[in-house]
Amino acid sequence: MSIASFVRDLSEYSREAVFNPYADICGDHDRVNAPAVRRRNLRLMLEAAQSAQVNAIWVARDLGYRGGRRTGLALTDEAHLAAVEALLHLDGLQKATKGAVVAERTATVVWDMLTRVGRPVMLWNVFPFHPHASDDPMTNRSHTRREREETLPFLLALIDLLRPSKLIAIGRDSADALSDIGLPVVCVRHPSYGGQADFIAQLEIAYGLASRRPEQFKLPLLAD
Repeated sequence: MSIASFVRDLSEYSREAVFNPYADICGDHDRVNAPAVRRRNLRLMLEAAQSAQVNAIWVARDLGYRGGRRTGLALTDEAHLAAVEALLHLDGLQKATKGAVVAERTATVVWDMLTRVGRPVMLWNVFPFHPHASDDPMTNRSHTRREREETLPFLLALIDLLRPSKLIAIGRDSADALSDIGLPVVCVRHPSYGGQADFIAQLEIAYGLASRRPEQFKLPLLAD
């Protein structure tokens, strides 16, 4: 499968109470061409990851309403688009929404660690879309078993495209989903809900980084 066909197939997924950033438009926040911008953002990131021969994919659970729903990039908010460009040596990522840049706490913690790691990686989600409450699109919910099964082929296709040597599972749900993939999986705690210190410490061990004292990794209080 090519990168272009991978992104196209993503854009064709549709389910109730799921926002597909590669096809759907948020009437409150998106520019009129937002889905096309997000498809291009993802294509550029995938091409850069493939060119860099990334050896790891960091995999979390779902896109969040403050992060990937807006950018089209897993674990990445609008405040860190430039960080993606720096890490993967690319340019041209664009903001798909109107108004001020929106930050997400999880993305802030993740990109702080990626900057320290300093190695190109790919970011992804077990469920690569934004699942939300049926009556409130600006919420996050966990994807269902059916949704996971429907979208597992995307994860397998991504692995086939990039050929990583290992996966970093962020959070228990991700670890469970990746247990049968057939690649080495490093499991770390999700940084939200009090897990920030463990997330950082576990990745420091995984990448052989010098440990930080707790006061060195306190971050502003943002939404998860």
